[in-house]
Amino acid sequence: MVLVQALADLHTAYRNFFASVTGSRKGPKAAAPRFRSRKDNRHTIRLTRNGFSIRPNGRLYVAKVGEIPVRWSRELPSDPSSVTIVKDAAGRYFASFVVRTHPTAVLPETTSEIGIDLGLTHFAILSDGRKVSSPKFLRRAERKLRKAQQALSRKAKGSNNRKRAVAKVARLHARVADARRDHHHKLSTTLIRENQAVYVEDLSVKGLARTRLAKSVLDAGWARFTAMLEYKAARYGRTFGKADRWLPSTRTCSVCFVVGGPKPLDVREWTCDGCQTTHDRDVNAARIVLAAGRADKRNACGG
Repeated sequence: MVLVQALADLHTAYRNFFASVTGSRKGPKAAAPRFRSRKDNRHTIRLTRNGFSIRPNGRLYVAKVGEIPVRWSRELPSDPSSVTIVKDAAGRYFASFVVRTHPTAVLPETTSEIGIDLGLTHFAILSDGRKVSSPKFLRRAERKLRKAQQALSRKAKGSNNRKRAVAKVARLHARVADARRDHHHKLSTTLIRENQAVYVEDLSVKGLARTRLAKSVLDAGWARFTAMLEYKAARYGRTFGKADRWLPSTRTCSVCFVVGGPKPLDVREWTCDGCQTTHDRDVNAARIVLAAGRADKRNACGG
């Protein structure tokens, strides 16, 4: 069964690749399938209904393995159709189920709307003036990671000591990723609950990841955070929008909407030449993102 699922994934990958080459597939181009890297320590198998079952005692029965104790994160809303067993690089096992769910209850409507400007000094700057500090999880863990990497480099290749050192480095990275994901979930859920509409700027994370700020940009995890906002807004009946990537949000006055000159990164406050209003650079950008999101929102006539 596991081999059949692997072949099915390979068939899907080739189908997407050829559809992308011929131009019949929308979205970014799909590359040709590749073999899994030997350096990838993440292993997965997928089983359908014939290969697993959930026992009354709460354990997961897997064919050829037996009953496995599970620490459930939540109750399953329906009988699962398949399960994916994942072993990550840190040696942890996860069971991911595919289930059929009912539509989530829509949150009560509110009148507040928010614009978000994402940054590095502050993770998120809101149009109402609030600033969310950047946790910088990777930067805070760099000392432990550096020591673990140094210890790993001194171990002989192929030895058991090296395997244990690899697992230690993987656990440290997993702790950083878990903390970042937890922070994103809590912040995105709070913003969706408090606001009827949420607007962010469409950032080119791939482009910024090729600059000298790449480490800080990837540590912030902007793409994952905006993806959480988007699917939670759809789930709870909220409005989510992205402002144009080329919108001059930093140079535009949020009072009179006059576009000024270039603003270097060291300029944190500036005064508008038109209305003489002094702006905080990041708060003003968030307010421009909110105004652009409201302008792009469809009205009752569909325009």
